[in-house]
Amino acid sequence: MLSYILLFLSALTSVQARNIAERSRLCPWRVESPYPKPIFDGQRSAHVARDSRESTSKAYTTKYAPPPLFWTQDSSGQWVTGELPASAPAVSTTTIVGPAVSQPAPDSSPSPPVSSTTSLKDTSMPDIVLCNGYAELCDRRYSNVSMVGAHNSPFVLSKNLAANQAFHVTQQLDDGIRFVQGQIHWPKNSTTPHFCHTSCDLLDAGPITDWLGEVRQWVDSHPSDVVTILLGNGDYSTPDKYAPFIESTGITKYAYVPSNNSQMQPDDWPTLGEMIRESKRVVMMLDYKADRAAYPWLLDEFSLFWETPFDPVLAFDPKAGTIDTSASSSRFSCAVHRPPGLANIDARNSLYLMNHNLNVEVSLMGRKISVPALSLANQTNSATGNNSLGAAAQTCLDTWGRPPLVLNVDYYNHGSPPGSVFHAAAALNGVTYNGTCCGLTAGLMSRGVRTEASMFLMVLGMALTSFLWS
Repeated sequence: MLSYILLFLSALTSVQARNIAERSRLCPWRVESPYPKPIFDGQRSAHVARDSRESTSKAYTTKYAPPPLFWTQDSSGQWVTGELPASAPAVSTTTIVGPAVSQPAPDSSPSPPVSSTTSLKDTSMPDIVLCNGYAELCDRRYSNVSMVGAHNSPFVLSKNLAANQAFHVTQQLDDGIRFVQGQIHWPKNSTTPHFCHTSCDLLDAGPITDWLGEVRQWVDSHPSDVVTILLGNGDYSTPDKYAPFIESTGITKYAYVPSNNSQMQPDDWPTLGEMIRESKRVVMMLDYKADRAAYPWLLDEFSLFWETPFDPVLAFDPKAGTIDTSASSSRFSCAVHRPPGLANIDARNSLYLMNHNLNVEVSLMGRKISVPALSLANQTNSATGNNSLGAAAQTCLDTWGRPPLVLNVDYYNHGSPPGSVFHAAAALNGVTYNGTCCGLTAGLMSRGVRTEASMFLMVLGMALTSFLWS
């Protein structure tokens, strides 16, 4: 009996795989944005003025000139990175419009201010042309640059319902992800911490040293980028249990360490340019039980920023193979979720991470399982439209007076078009998206073709197999 059931499920999976393979294709998306070019046109809070070296407490309107595009086409028509012309400015101009703002003359622009938390020790280094891919961001404080985050970055195992991303971390970073997050657990009878989704029996992505080592290699070869790593302390272990494994990867040599042990305010952060010049280009934090006195390179997440609520969940109808979107008008919230009890006045004066992931709840044999709502991912990750990433970010900006520091998403490669998550972040930063997304090829998990119906079949197969073998 068991062999017939497994044979039937194998046939279903094979058909599904063939259908998906036929629809797979390369991703030739280019840098041109389909979104309006006045990327941000509204009232920004005064913290932006400090990044523009202006002394004013008044709100004002900002418009940024389009960034220089350092891309060219080779003989085959493919887009590749081109060399910066000798006549090009190191940093493109910024136009500030408002009664309380004056614009410095182009030939007398003052040097970037030195942050209170760091100093530029190596003045012999050449001028930095790009920071996290954009010239305009070099003089911005870390706290004033919105970035796209890969929620549960290590969880990319094919055909595993607990996966949250399509590509491994190197490809994530290549595509423009600058915030990566994973949950640490201890597998049974193991002395090495692993990245596991809720339980290592559900999804075990391997030792944390493998993933962190891959991130460190990427940072090695990208000296003009700042990367943020959030480690989820799934078993609430003390950091001394993790520290030797983290230090063994060599990534802590890049870790940014604040000069004071008090809670950092948004204006205490250095600029991206300062962090890059000092090669302190990794911000690493732990969500629970951080000990900065013992491990100053492992920061406490909730002393730096707070988070909006986790993934909303929609109901799935297995008979119709559809999901219930009747509550679609109010899926995402900008309320404070973690840490609990944070006062609104404190939240308004802090940085925050915006979770933007949509799940489907599947009910099977009396158990409820949540899986990513991939059939809605193109809209969920879009820069515009109802319940889109861009719309949610604008709502949070209007609510709190500052944009989210992190746009934390599942399957960032999905969107309309692919890469729209980066368009949304660029809009918040007042720049034009100039990247290419996503991945080298469109694989089984990378194009939004895995539907909730196919997930249901996978869940059914897993449940039946578990039931018959138990």
